[in-house]
Amino acid sequence: MSEDPVVTRLRAAGCVFAEEEAALLVQAAQDADQLERMVRDREAGRPLEQILGRAEFDGIRVAVEPGVFVPRRRSALVVRTAAERAAPGAVAVDLCCGSGALGAALLHRRPDLEVHAADVDPAAVACARRNLPPDRVHEGDLYDALPEALRGRVGVLLVNAPYVPTDAIALMPPEARDHEHRVALDGGADGLDVQRRVCREAPEWLAPGGSLVVETGRDQAPTTAGLMAAAALTPEVVADAEIGGFAVVAS
Repeated sequence: MSEDPVVTRLRAAGCVFAEEEAALLVQAAQDADQLERMVRDREAGRPLEQILGRAEFDGIRVAVEPGVFVPRRRSALVVRTAAERAAPGAVAVDLCCGSGALGAALLHRRPDLEVHAADVDPAAVACARRNLPPDRVHEGDLYDALPEALRGRVGVLLVNAPYVPTDAIALMPPEARDHEHRVALDGGADGLDVQRRVCREAPEWLAPGGSLVVETGRDQAPTTAGLMAAAALTPEVVADAEIGGFAVVAS
């Protein structure tokens, strides 16, 4: 199958960037049968990144596996903010790491940092171990996953916790709704259940002067800032209109 029929099929399936996606699929396929399977997966709504097994994020390429949250461009704001806040040689933790893309991008920007990552989803942990030093990727529920030796030593804690309200998941694009594990999306009734736990326990893990950086939604940012303030942290909302990113940073 040449590229042109693939473009036609992808466009009919509603792919906005059909030409670019077709070129990537044709390039990645080893034979016609594999290309047909890949095109069918894309027509069925599977994220392109999961089909290709990789994603481009903040200047690096990361491995992405089926079911694992695909890194969004907007999350580069969290990485950039964490890189600016981290002291030389500091410990950094990518909590709710998914594929580990944020931690890997931070390490690319700041190779001097000791970067750890954690996620509750075994599939995400396995994927993150492909993108980060495997012995620094930990499996478990939020801080329970982290080695005790990191308590009170984390210079920067970057978090992309699930923040989609439960009732809003049905309104998400099928790429996310049907092909990313729900644990990576569902933030509870108002989307902030996981953030509440993250903010409440963060001071126990942060080093003196350390920073917490949490991705959030535009409308949720004031509440996220309030959660940090309730934990005796001093929050600041940051945004990047070009990539649609919103985050709250506090120390």
